[in-house]
Amino acid sequence: MRCLTAVLLCAISSVAWGEACVVHSQAERLDVKVCQQNRSIPKNLFRTGFCKPELKGQKVAVAFVEQCPAGAYGICRNSTTGGTPYKQDIYYYGVASDSAFLKPFCENQNKGVWMAR
Repeated sequence: MRCLTAVLLCAISSVAWGEACVVHSQAERLDVKVCQQNRSIPKNLFRTGFCKPELKGQKVAVAFVEQCPAGAYGICRNSTTGGTPYKQDIYYYGVASDSAFLKPFCENQNKGVWMAR
């Protein structure tokens, strides 16, 4: 019984792990960090598409985490991307004044709800 419980706990924890990704991109005079928290995107598509940006001329690092870290100055909740029906929350870190253009983008383009922190 103990072995079965241990196997089930491992299986459950592996399902929950990696439902968010932190994307850190850098270029000359550019340093951007966002975290995408999955709400309804199929796990494989989330990992291979949504969390795999191709940003020309930028150094990009992606880390998969259980949930987005604290410290975001704003969150776009229930964001949709590119006309897909899938939802995610996008956490923004860094320069809080960027919310001046991120909030309208969140609400109009991504049909999300902006939440300032």
